[in-house]
Amino acid sequence: MFKGVDFFPHGTKIPVMDWRRICVSISLIAALLAVAMLSTRGLNFGIDFKGGSLIEIQTKSGDVDIAALRSRVNGLGLGEVQIQGLDKPTDALIRVEQQEGGETAQQDAAEKVQDALGEDIVIRRFEVVGPAVSGELQQAGIIAVTVAIFGILLYIWFRFEWQFGVAAILALIHDILITMGLFSLLGFSFGLSEVAALLTLAGYSINDSVVVFDRIRENLRRYKKMPLVDLLNQSINEMLSRTVITSTTTFLAVLALYVFGTEVIRGFSFAMLFGILIGTWSSVFIASPFLLWVGIKRDWSGAVATSGAAPKRA
Repeated sequence: MFKGVDFFPHGTKIPVMDWRRICVSISLIAALLAVAMLSTRGLNFGIDFKGGSLIEIQTKSGDVDIAALRSRVNGLGLGEVQIQGLDKPTDALIRVEQQEGGETAQQDAAEKVQDALGEDIVIRRFEVVGPAVSGELQQAGIIAVTVAIFGILLYIWFRFEWQFGVAAILALIHDILITMGLFSLLGFSFGLSEVAALLTLAGYSINDSVVVFDRIRENLRRYKKMPLVDLLNQSINEMLSRTVITSTTTFLAVLALYVFGTEVIRGFSFAMLFGILIGTWSSVFIASPFLLWVGIKRDWSGAVATSGAAPKRA
């Protein structure tokens, strides 16, 4: 009988909880560094958040050569420039960051772009996105991430108990904070696509944590007298194969997007690649120690267990 192919050993006995203080210390240092970077350097907001010009173009003949356009426009000294294809292969959208000097400077930038494009390309639409609109987008992005985190907290609280919800949200904030800190450190552009990546990361990370939490809950019912640290270790190891294989598969798929994708999705792909790594780390090494420290119900009688102690019966 065909049993399939195993890429990760089963029945591991890795003492994850024995390393919890070291792992949490590493994550705490990384989170503090991320806060320091965000406080001092901030994020390099992209055109979506800073404002700029939107230039829609169309070729008179043939399809748009995005790579050739990018090489022409990037040499104009206009700052950040994004170019993406539209539904029709003859159309493309060019975004140029906001220029100093108001709308007149934006018009001059558009003329420079038109001169660089050549006579075979015409500008169909030109719009200026001002700071007010960009500020609204920033606010919408913050609200989206906050609502997502709050919704996840309610879901985990409803499905499990409040201790699981707190542990999951702490791990989730850890993932998002460190990812944003890395963007600040590297100076990568941060726009709406990166916000979308953070929301995707939130869903991915919480899914990994829920899988581990579900096994912990099953084992809490099954092993009434097993020390809590041993029970958490066993639960993590039972789901470790699934966690590693899922993360590896997703990582390879996103890596293909990062390597072979266009410049438009490069920031999204990078955020997802790092997010998968940090999300897997937090699901295995961070969420369960948090769960141990906030305290979890040993069974459904309402007794709360402490590390290594037998449950107290009412």
